[in-house]
Amino acid sequence: MTYTDLMATYITPLHPIPTGMKPAGELKAPVKAVLFDVYGTLIISQSGDISVVKNEVQSAARLNALMKAYDYVGSVDELINNFFQTIETAHKTMRRKGIDFPEVEIDRIWMQVLGTKDINIARRFALEFEMIVNPGYPMPHLIDVLTYLRNSGRIMGIVSNAQFFTPTLFQVLCSDLPEKLGFNPGLIFYSYRHGVAKPSQRLFQLASRELEEMGIDRQNVLYMGNDMLNDILPASHEGFQTALFAGDNRSLRLRKDDGRCKDVLPDLVITALNQLKTYLT
Repeated sequence: MTYTDLMATYITPLHPIPTGMKPAGELKAPVKAVLFDVYGTLIISQSGDISVVKNEVQSAARLNALMKAYDYVGSVDELINNFFQTIETAHKTMRRKGIDFPEVEIDRIWMQVLGTKDINIARRFALEFEMIVNPGYPMPHLIDVLTYLRNSGRIMGIVSNAQFFTPTLFQVLCSDLPEKLGFNPGLIFYSYRHGVAKPSQRLFQLASRELEEMGIDRQNVLYMGNDMLNDILPASHEGFQTALFAGDNRSLRLRKDDGRCKDVLPDLVITALNQLKTYLT
């Protein structure tokens, strides 16, 4: 069974939970490129971020079955603790090397946790684990908005905390890989590929450099994400216009108690993806 087929067996419909917020704001300059976060913005995410999964695991029976299938000896709690401890150890090593917000390659983490040298086994386990604890489903109007942006001639990109299975998730949920959906291959920045995660400025700097080579000024770039700290703060620091996606209460992160976000405001607040078209026309 391919990764795509395996992931497809876990897909069940999800619907966004209203946040009570209303669309607001305006754009400052014409938009020539739109960059997106993935989880919680383009794709409904049960947790919104894998960092909170540890406190939300409620699928013990499915995880027990998964562990049995892969001959993992131990309890669900032991698996989860081992998983996060292995990530934290890797993060500490990376921080000592000067990486401000480290990102791991999750398949390598699972190789350590499972005690296997077979990366295919680790990837299959990683994929199944992700779909159990953090299932995904397309946000309403996703394909419509991507089609609109593509037909309007605007460049599309992704800047997201993501792992190796993220392109496969697009393929399962949207019937094609991101590049085939209209995202520019040179503007897809997944955290695992660079060893650094948002809210680090690094991924946004890489995107800015690529856009500059395309002849697109920062002020003509719109970045949309669901997290004030991980998305709006670094994107605004890079000089991009910003849109806070407030369409799903599961994943909306306003960060009101985080001093780093105190004076940060998005240019737009959007509660459904198709509202983007109104602001761009």
